Amino acid sequence: MVSGSPGRMIAVAVRLRMKQMGRKHRAFFRIVAIDSKQPRDGRVLEELGTYDPAIKEKEKRVSFDPVRVKYWLSVGAQPSEHVAAFIKRYMEEFEKAAAAAQTV
Repeated sequence: MVSGSPGRMIAVAVRLRMKQMGRKHRAFFRIVAIDSKQPRDGRVLEELGTYDPAIKEKEKRVSFDPVRVKYWLSVGAQPSEHVAAFIKRYMEEFEKAAAAAQTV
């Protein structure tokens, strides 16, 4: 929610989804926070991570910043189906890695 004129609140529809990058036959995606009315490859609010389906090791295909993803979810951003699956599968792993990096 963003305040508009005094006494009015304007809803901001933010989605967490993938933005396609790369070239033909070599797709690469960025996981982004984007206004829901923007096109797939449109202007983003924030880049949160990456997904590279060409990497052989499945565990290394996805990377994102768990702190920023949690922030966007807390302010009402809705993840797409694919991004929701990534969050469900990798969030705990990335949170542990971030905590270990802070303690070192």
